[in-house]
Amino acid sequence: MEKTTTRDNQQSRLRTFLAGDTFKALLPLIGFVVIIVVLNIMTQGKILTPKKLRLLFSQIYYPTIVAVGVFFVMTLGSIDFTEGSTLGVASLVVSALSFINVPLAILGGILTGAAIGAINGFFHVKFKLQSFIVTICTMYLFRGVCAYFTTETAVPASAAIKAMDNNGLKIGITVAVLIVGWFLFRFTRIGNDVKAVGAGETAARFSGVHTDRVKFLAFVCAGALTGLAAFVNVIKVGSITATAGNQLETQILISLVLGGLPITGGAKVRFSNIIVGTLMYAVLNSGLAILGYDPQTQQLIKGVIFLIFVALTIDRKALKVIK
Repeated sequence: MEKTTTRDNQQSRLRTFLAGDTFKALLPLIGFVVIIVVLNIMTQGKILTPKKLRLLFSQIYYPTIVAVGVFFVMTLGSIDFTEGSTLGVASLVVSALSFINVPLAILGGILTGAAIGAINGFFHVKFKLQSFIVTICTMYLFRGVCAYFTTETAVPASAAIKAMDNNGLKIGITVAVLIVGWFLFRFTRIGNDVKAVGAGETAARFSGVHTDRVKFLAFVCAGALTGLAAFVNVIKVGSITATAGNQLETQILISLVLGGLPITGGAKVRFSNIIVGTLMYAVLNSGLAILGYDPQTQQLIKGVIFLIFVALTIDRKALKVIK
């Protein structure tokens, strides 16, 4: 009788743990380890070779920078679909200004991204439009701008900016953005405000949070960081075509959700969601490519994994329409 009671208590504690916040917080890291192990076995160890690892890390610099800005937007419970088109337009500006001087090109890219973010934030806040509606509209608008200027030929960057293509610089910029973003999120009022708005906008407003200002600045910040990422993109590719930044918004969204970021935002968001998510997406991409799957099959597999993670990590009690 005592053994049965003990076993029942152990099973009850296990069920409580699996349904609790601690397990859900660990789930992305567990999933990351599982994906690495499975893909390493399927590729016969090819995914963890030094050459493949260098290639993998070279692909996550500018997506990680963009993800930091989108992280703050999604913490609000909002969403931004303009990262790809913003990167394309900002990359055009960076390329054009690079023939004058590089610092001006960097500044131009950041200001271009910030301006696009300000447009998104203005229409979202001023006209009370849901963020996904606003950003889908502006996504098509600025994708059209990018296509217009690259219709006849690719837009080249100067030799000076292309000569800056080295991993040390890209790693330095990426790490600096992560450190600043982490500090702002953990140790300043900014982090508390965005989590408060995500948890409940009305309650946040009554608590003294300037919700409209917080939302507007979050979109501006996301745009500015995408503009900075455009600089990293330009020194990597050297010239900009109409496909610049294509599907980037989907990659960032999937990366953050795979990293454990709740799509409803709020207090359960963790900054580690960025790092785990971007690495997991890159490893998944690299592994599926090594296995030789065609793009359609890769999208199918990533879609299935994405759905599983959403189902396992979503907070149904806080589920609401995206703001």
